[in-house]
Amino acid sequence: MPDVRSKRVCVVSHCHLNANTKVHGLADHAGTDEVLVTRLVFEGSGIVQLPCPEATYLGVKRWTMTYEQYDTPAFRRHCRRLLRPVLDTLVALTADGCRIEAVYGVDGSPCCGVTDTSRGFEGGDITRLSAAGDLPRSGHSTGRGVFMEEFEAMLSEAGITAKFSESSS
Repeated sequence: MPDVRSKRVCVVSHCHLNANTKVHGLADHAGTDEVLVTRLVFEGSGIVQLPCPEATYLGVKRWTMTYEQYDTPAFRRHCRRLLRPVLDTLVALTADGCRIEAVYGVDGSPCCGVTDTSRGFEGGDITRLSAAGDLPRSGHSTGRGVFMEEFEAMLSEAGITAKFSESSS
């Protein structure tokens, strides 16, 4: 039987494959982002799932935070520790002739945002803040989230180039 692998790989933010790690109240799909995953399967791409830096750092019962709140030396070290095994896998795959087609982040995320990330210094429980009518003074701006910045830097250090793509899921 011939080997029919595509030698194409996409790297996907954790919550695209497991919405249960998202901040409570922000999941926009029940479990897996079926639209994205179906497309990748149809295109013949392998999928490498990134770990969730927020859930592994603060747990799943956390509230919303912003780029500035995650932008600390300790959190960046945490990101790099999580990314090391993923990077080792990607180095092995590229050495074997695979091409990293894309990295799919989650725009609006302070960690996994690709072209848009949440900014500001105030966070908190979004349901409590909304009910009180006191929304946090934060917003969104262009740029990568903390985790994606570290991932892009580590890929570059390893000599791997990849296209980063946003997804609102």
